[in-house]
Amino acid sequence: MALTLNHFSIRATDLEACRRFYCDLLGLELGPRPSFDFPGLWLYAGDTAVLANAVVHIIGIDPNDPENLERDPGSVPGSGALDHVAFAATGLAAMRERLRLTGVACRERTVPGFGLHQVFVDDPNGVVIELNYPAAEAAVL
Repeated sequence: MALTLNHFSIRATDLEACRRFYCDLLGLELGPRPSFDFPGLWLYAGDTAVLANAVVHIIGIDPNDPENLERDPGSVPGSGALDHVAFAATGLAAMRERLRLTGVACRERTVPGFGLHQVFVDDPNGVVIELNYPAAEAAVL
């Protein structure tokens, strides 16, 4: 069996806040999504015509009807705990500037001996997003 990561899903009550975070800050693009009977967004890294590029799925939760997802077999409440999601990235200077302009807080560290510089940001739902940049980008700043 061969496995590759296809996407991750996040439950959210504020779809617009998620769209701003993942599209405006991280550069993903809003793209096609099936017409499920619950709200949501599919966010793409790359060509939105390629389904495999839909790397983040946002599942809309209605705060007035929290059981709205129980009708969907693909969304099981309590499916587990997610600590963080990591992306390989380039353009550290530009990301730092976007973070500064938007007022989004971050945490940073360089991983000793691995050539990685990490930036951690929290999405609107509290999911930690890790952005892994080449350490050389941090060294020139």
